Amino acid sequence: MKTSLRKFRFEHGDLSQQQLADMVKVSRQTIVAIERGDYNLSVKLALLLAQTLKTTVDELFQLEEKDYV
Repeated sequence: MKTSLRKFRFEHGDLSQQQLADMVKVSRQTIVAIERGDYNLSVKLALLLAQTLKTTVDELFQLEEKDYV
């Protein structure tokens, strides 16, 4: 899964990974893993991130061709 989380984090007040993690009540390591595409997040966390960054889940996360297998 491709993510635009880092881009939106910077566009939303240049939030650090720790600041965003604190806002959605996860660890900084979780944010790091999401940004690397190494974490399959829950629908709840995807919605929390989108709401916090004032965007939509579709704008934050996009499926890649390899995800359809």
